[in-house]
Order: sequence, then C-alpha cells, then structure tokens
Amino acid sequence: MLKDQIKEHLNDIHNTHVENFKDRMAEIEMFRVRYLGKKGLLNDLFDQFKSLPNEEKREVGQLLNQLKEAAREKIEEFRSAMELAEESRDTLDCSMPVDFSPVGSRHVLSVVMNEITDIFSRIGFTVAESVEIEDDWHLFSALNFPPDHPARDMQDTFFVEKEEGKTDVALRTHTSSVQVRVMENNKPPIRIIAPGRVFRNEAISARAHCIFHQVEALYVDKKVTFADLKQTLLYFAKEMFGEQTQIRLRPSYFPFTEPSAEMDISCNICGGKGCNICKGTGWLEILGCGMVDPNVLASCGIDPNQYSGFALGMGVERMAMLKYQIRDLRLYFENDLRFLRQFDAIV
Repeated sequence: MLKDQIKEHLNDIHNTHVENFKDRMAEIEMFRVRYLGKKGLLNDLFDQFKSLPNEEKREVGQLLNQLKEAAREKIEEFRSAMELAEESRDTLDCSMPVDFSPVGSRHVLSVVMNEITDIFSRIGFTVAESVEIEDDWHLFSALNFPPDHPARDMQDTFFVEKEEGKTDVALRTHTSSVQVRVMENNKPPIRIIAPGRVFRNEAISARAHCIFHQVEALYVDKKVTFADLKQTLLYFAKEMFGEQTQIRLRPSYFPFTEPSAEMDISCNICGGKGCNICKGTGWLEILGCGMVDPNVLASCGIDPNQYSGFALGMGVERMAMLKYQIRDLRLYFENDLRFLRQFDAIV
C-alpha cells in the first residue's frame, strides 16, 4: 500500500545521519536528488497519489506532506553540520603542539601488593579481606596474646575505645585478625592470603611508619608441616625477587605460632656488601612465619589434634623497598609526583 511505502521512507529519513557518510558533500546531494529531485521518490509518490480513491486521499496526502517536510529538514540539518565542520577546520591550527595530558597509574604499593597476591594465587591461595577496626578477640585474644602482652599497650596500638567493663576496640595492628575470622567461619582445608592496611603507634622514620600495609597467608589442613612452609617461602622469594635470591630462617617468637621464625632474603640493594637498609649485614628481614599454635586453632573451633597449619606475614613497604631500591618509607605517603612518576610504567 502507498501509505506503508511513505511510512517506510519516513523511517529511513529519520535513521539517516551525516556521520555515516564517507563523502559527505556527494552523499548529501544524492540524498536530496533521491527525495526532492525531478525524478525523485516524492514525485513518483505524488503520481501514485492521483489514482487513489477520494476517501484515502486526505490521510495519504498528509503523510506525503510530512515526508516532503522531513526530507527538507534533514537536508538542512546535513548542511548545518557541514558548515560547522568547515568552521572548526578553519580555526584548527595543526602546527600547535599536542597536549599529552598526564594519566593516572597505580601506586607502587598497590603494584607490589598485587604482585604478591598473584604469586600466592598461583599455588592455590585465595584473597580474604575484613574490617580495619577490630575488637580485642579477633585482634589479640584468639591469637594467643596473654592479657599483659606488650602489643596490647597504648605505645603499639591505636585504641578506638578503651573503657572499664567494655570490649577494647582498636585499629588493627596486623591482618592476622582476618585469619581468625576465616577460621571461625570455614572448615579446613583453608588456604588464604589477606592483604590490607594496618596501624601502629610508632615514630615515623625512614624504616618505620604509623600506617603501613601487610600481606598475610594461612594454610590449614591435615599433615601440614614446617617443610611445607619453607618450600612455600622459597618459591615466593624466587618468584618475587628472581631465581638468584637466597633465604634464611632465624628462630623467633610470635604468640600465635610455634615454632616461629623470621625470614631474611639476600639484600639486592647492596649486593650483600652492607648498606643502611640491611644495617651492613647483607640480609633484609621481610617476614615472620611459623606453625599455627594449637591454642589458636582451638580458639577458632578447629581441632588441633586433626589439623595443623602455617602462617606468614610481610610488610608491603619493605618488599617494595627491596624490589625497587627505595631507601625511605616516608616517600610512599608524601604524594611527591617526582617519586610517584618513576613507577608510571609499572602495571
């Protein structure tokens, strides 16, 4: 029917855009000739209109007028767009230097934290996160801290609430609290890594800060041994710092692990000769580790007679320090663009 043809042409005009033309001047003229030329569609449709019954002419005539007006308006729209484009071209100075606006990039601490997480994820560890404001149970008691342990003292911990008869609430001093929450809510086997920000009331210096970042790992299952821990640490050190990296374990003490150890890696800042970062020893301590204390497993509802596990924790700032030879922890937090832009290429 003629009415349907007209509606189809109206739809075509509405969906035609100058942005889709390759040769705009030529295609605009083709569009004009197609609809408004002497042998165009409108003339052909008006010829068909003459043979319609009188009762249909009123409605179809209105549609034809709409089609003619729509074609004219579309051509005017095309021509206006061309004029604007021409004006823009006239004012464009192609000799002007290009403005390469700076783009953002990841902070070096985020880069290192993501790299650590990726290394552990390749051997089956999944990421676990939790709150930064913790209660006494998850922060200390469940981790086998005695009531008079120095870590509970105000010199180490930022307490949010500390009143008689109330549960202490503090900014978390370590991400070990995440491990407690995971063990309370999941049955072994458990293999998680917990990255996050922690807070301690310490004097700010080149080697320490009151805000820093940790990544801790926990593996609990049947027959987990210290040999499993040592092999995991060796794998991590070589993946993080290169195949030539050496490690050493020194006996230590943590309330939540027994036996416990500190792990050092060979200092690649000085090549083992001694510097202010490694205190002249050629080694840099990067993490603490050990077998999860049976008391901790029991506190979290896990039978220590059936299960064992290991835990480890490291400071992200110290890892970045060694990896990128950064000599002052304070640089991470000062937002100095001269420092931050050195790591723009790292993704």
